[in-house]
Amino acid sequence: MSIADALLPEFDQEMATTRRLLERVPDGQGEWRPHAKSFPLGHLAQLVAWMPGWVTSTLRDTALDLSAHPGYTFEPTAKLVALFDENVRSAREAIRTTPDSDYDVLWSLKRGDQVLMSLPRRVLVRQHINHLIHHRGQLTVYLRLRDVPIPSIYGPTADERSFM
Repeated sequence: MSIADALLPEFDQEMATTRRLLERVPDGQGEWRPHAKSFPLGHLAQLVAWMPGWVTSTLRDTALDLSAHPGYTFEPTAKLVALFDENVRSAREAIRTTPDSDYDVLWSLKRGDQVLMSLPRRVLVRQHINHLIHHRGQLTVYLRLRDVPIPSIYGPTADERSFM
């Protein structure tokens, strides 16, 4: 079984679940945060929308320079969902078309000339998916605190008693 064949079923399931949650982010509440030290809701939602794109860039490039990052903005939910959908499409295609041997290529996270970490792409792709799941979990807490119904993720929630 190829790496793509092993990754894609889980990727598809996690992205569908994430989309259902992201589309519930309420517009006009982007600056809200549960604590002064917490990330604002709008920035967390934007991060979740960006993260599938990290898979694409990891499989297409050999490094990411954080100093070129544009920074966070507050965007309407519809725009974030559209961005998420595009990032999922490109990441799925990157996973599907990347030869197994390319997953062994070293990828680096940099800030200018400073290398912050270097790992094989196979490790980073899994970490990106896990990292997205982590922030999706944060987003469920934020939405619960805003009284937004939480969709089924791995099973029924207090708001939705049926699976997906």
